[in-house]
Amino acid sequence: MTSYDIILKPVITERSMDDAQNKRYTFKVAVDANKTQVKDAVEEIFGVEVARVNIMNVRGKEKRMGRYSGMTAASKKAIVTLTEKSKEIEFFQGL
Repeated sequence: MTSYDIILKPVITERSMDDAQNKRYTFKVAVDANKTQVKDAVEEIFGVEVARVNIMNVRGKEKRMGRYSGMTAASKKAIVTLTEKSKEIEFFQGL
């Protein structure tokens, strides 16, 4: 797996934007990725120094369409904290 297969997309919410000011960034990651893989991928893609990674599994929700019910896909979310001397990720600065 490449770094771009591990980091799928950033999570843009009000809370994640508040955390971005403290150098904490939230990403949606591959379901089978672990903390070490996420750390290496973020360092390679953005050229920053990662201090810690917190990962959480997000369960799929039950959705209904009339009498038919189904589940949304489960996913995994990673909150990446950068070191104090590391530069910020430019992607989140313009939002």
